[in-house]
Amino acid sequence: MNRRTVSFTTLTRAMILPCALLSLHGPPALSARAIRASADPVKDEPVITEKDRQHWAFVPLSTPVLPTVAHQGVIRNEVDRFVEAELEKVGLKLLPQADAATLLRRVTFDLIGLPPAEAEVAAFVANPSDDAYAAYVDRLLASPQYGEAAAQPWLDLARFAETDGFEHDIERKHAWKYRDWVISALNRDMPFDAFVRHQIAGDKMEGGEAAATGFLLSGPDMPDINNQDERRHFVLNDMTSTVGSVFLGLTMSCAQCHDHPYDAVSQADFYRLRAFFDVLPPIARDRQLGPEMREADGPRPVSHAYVRGDVRRAGPEVQPGYPRIANPRGEVAGGSREALADWLATKDNALFLRVAVNRLWQQHFGKGLVVSASDFGKQGDKPTNAELLDWLAMELPRQGWSLKKMHRMIVLSATYRQQSVGKGAAWESALAKDPENNLYSRMPRKRLTGEAIRDAMLYTSDHLNPKAGGPSVRLPLPLEVRNNLLKKQREDVTKDPTEHARRSVYTFSRRNLRYPLFDLFDRPDALISCARRGESTTAPQALLLFNSEVSQETARELAKKVMSESGGDSAPEMLVKVTSRVLLSREPTKEELAVGAAFLQKHTAHTETLQQALTDYCLAVLNSNAFVWVD
Repeated sequence: MNRRTVSFTTLTRAMILPCALLSLHGPPALSARAIRASADPVKDEPVITEKDRQHWAFVPLSTPVLPTVAHQGVIRNEVDRFVEAELEKVGLKLLPQADAATLLRRVTFDLIGLPPAEAEVAAFVANPSDDAYAAYVDRLLASPQYGEAAAQPWLDLARFAETDGFEHDIERKHAWKYRDWVISALNRDMPFDAFVRHQIAGDKMEGGEAAATGFLLSGPDMPDINNQDERRHFVLNDMTSTVGSVFLGLTMSCAQCHDHPYDAVSQADFYRLRAFFDVLPPIARDRQLGPEMREADGPRPVSHAYVRGDVRRAGPEVQPGYPRIANPRGEVAGGSREALADWLATKDNALFLRVAVNRLWQQHFGKGLVVSASDFGKQGDKPTNAELLDWLAMELPRQGWSLKKMHRMIVLSATYRQQSVGKGAAWESALAKDPENNLYSRMPRKRLTGEAIRDAMLYTSDHLNPKAGGPSVRLPLPLEVRNNLLKKQREDVTKDPTEHARRSVYTFSRRNLRYPLFDLFDRPDALISCARRGESTTAPQALLLFNSEVSQETARELAKKVMSESGGDSAPEMLVKVTSRVLLSREPTKEELAVGAAFLQKHTAHTETLQQALTDYCLAVLNSNAFVWVD
């Protein structure tokens, strides 16, 4: 088959699991809603029933009453009341706070994506007061590194990459401007409602920032396909599906071809939402989409629903409209993207708010109160603490839509500060009564992303380049990868080697070839929006961390640093202590001290220099769970 005549409808269906078979809970059950693909999706549109509207995600918000709890002494803020109330129902209570060094490492990685400085750890361990902790959190939130860390989960949602994908994977020369806008907006603490509005209609708003609309155009594309109408159809469908899943937690993509088999989302709903974006100009062959949204000149084009999602079968006309199940008051759409942006990001949009604060919770606890973060429908997960979810949803606009204030509240809570590992009766009881940790009876351990691992390696070895913004850095690739590339791709490396040490968020993001460290540690492919990264455990992860050029070079630099910071004391015990402070942000345990000292003594005795033995030891610590995981 000629690639240029491949049907985009076929490509779309290949990329998205058939919704009739999709189930997060094993084999699919029979749906109450038949899959309907009518020749007139508007005329035959199913009605929204009262039962549909009673699904937990669609009911209006109401401020939950703060629970009364028996163990008042464990409460630090309102978040804890909701968590503690659920724990007490099963005979549990919040665990004690993690030790000072563990807590500081946890919150630093969470808020800026880097380990804490050794001096900061030492100061906090000496004075682990609530005031000292709160002041440290405020410094992290004020740091420009906050936006660099907070941007990556959003870029995953936006399916951000700097190439088109597919066979040629052509570079998008200015795509990085959207990434920089996200980082800047988060660092400025742009109110979240404005953050969303800019990404839908920043080019049309008074005082808007057009670069933000890169969100709409970040998906994959094939500029050289013969049928440009089909190409545009695919782009618009991708845009619509992403807006639906990211901002409303609805699997809108299921309704491209037929009424949703589980949720009250019709095919007409899909194309009414798509009609907001039909102002996109016709697309010329071999011309890439711009980095920002723009509208066609002249009157608004007529929008249609497409029978079975086929661009060759235009069905009835549709007007721009909001998904009915998410629009209980039946608001009439104004037709513009500004109207859509205003409708989405309001304090009255219960679904939007629940989805937004659930993503905030996920950033800190590894999973949301609703685990299926982009699916709040009937096939998604129910909230593990519905009252807390709704309280947070009401709190976001009360806090002026400030994400930084919401992050601060969560990380100052006793729930967040809990131990992640422990011992004794309380710990054993938590494991027995809350085995999946759905009640947050302990702090979940989290594995670092590939980007955070690389950044931590650069930071701890004193090689991280703090330069922010601008065109992306093209990293040198391992030999085994370079040998399989075209000559142009092999030579496509940033010439200035100091640029190679910039933070991972600034590295060039290619769809068809992810940087090996990121790829092995579950970076998404950016073909569709990713709500939550996986956490696989594979042998190649260990092989790469142990054998890669980056790991080997980092270990050598770390050994030099440890020798320097040991103050001339080359005793194995001292070197192990310094290594632990540098890489793990804490003192070594008794077992780690004994094993590490024995390792250095043994390897030094076998004719190796102390420097080489220390290099090997640093490499071993880089490969340890203590480095890759955060307690």
